[in-house]
Amino acid sequence: MWDEVTRPPRAEHVAAVVSLALTAEPRCGDVVVIALDGPSGAGKTTLARGVELALAATGPVAVVHMDHLYPGWDGLAAAPALLTRQVLEPLSRGEPAAYRLWSWVRERWAGTKDVPPCRFLVVEGCGASVGPARPYAAVTVFVDADTALRRDRGIARDGEAYRPQWQRWADQESALFSGDSTRDRADLVLDTSSL
Repeated sequence: MWDEVTRPPRAEHVAAVVSLALTAEPRCGDVVVIALDGPSGAGKTTLARGVELALAATGPVAVVHMDHLYPGWDGLAAAPALLTRQVLEPLSRGEPAAYRLWSWVRERWAGTKDVPPCRFLVVEGCGASVGPARPYAAVTVFVDADTALRRDRGIARDGEAYRPQWQRWADQESALFSGDSTRDRADLVLDTSSL
């Protein structure tokens, strides 16, 4: 499953992100948002777990996985606005935030999840720093890896059911990232091909 982290992130990657987060000025009320963006299979969830654990020693940390926000296989472009409206805007006003959860099995919205009070919010997933979400991110990181390796990781992680969706999703990623210049605008670009 996509959120089952099976290997540790590179320590130097975690240290680089944490260093930026600890010196960043909040742009979302009092919350420092760390957006870990990039294409599928690059290692964003793995990195998010390492960053979460490292930052926990300095204050409360919450994590939002963009996979909960995509409204289906054709929903990538809609997700940054959903993140902004449901999570980032309320937090910026000092209000509680909660977001709807997409059920990939049922192919519909199924429940909500509260964002606990936090000093740091790690948002990981494709589109985490795109469009309306970008101004709220104090730190933006673009995580990438070799395309064939990313595809192999994605299928190993999500099973054969993901194989027919790979190109469909990759085409959406390309359109989203090229239209937004996401990689070029990131504070930090990390390559996880050697993980």
